[in-house]
Amino acid sequence: MSSRAQTLVQLSDELLELLDRRASARGISRSALIRELLLVGLERDRSAEISRRIVDGYRRTPQETAGDAWGDLDAWTQANARRNLAGLAAEEGEQSW
Repeated sequence: MSSRAQTLVQLSDELLELLDRRASARGISRSALIRELLLVGLERDRSAEISRRIVDGYRRTPQETAGDAWGDLDAWTQANARRNLAGLAAEEGEQSW
């Protein structure tokens, strides 16, 4: 079982009223709502940090230059799309791409 610590947080009367109304509407305690909101906010920050790191990685090594042992996926995709479109056009008697 995890331990809990109390902390003092100062809130304006308006914020306290909003908090109490939301907690009451959800049928949970003020403390439970505060914990939930903190977890959501902290998870959002963590998710934003992960996204920032992913973008950072792509800036350092853009996808089009990030070749690997499997080859150039973009070139393969474009060649495959052209081949498929040409095959469809040939079946329909249209001009090839």
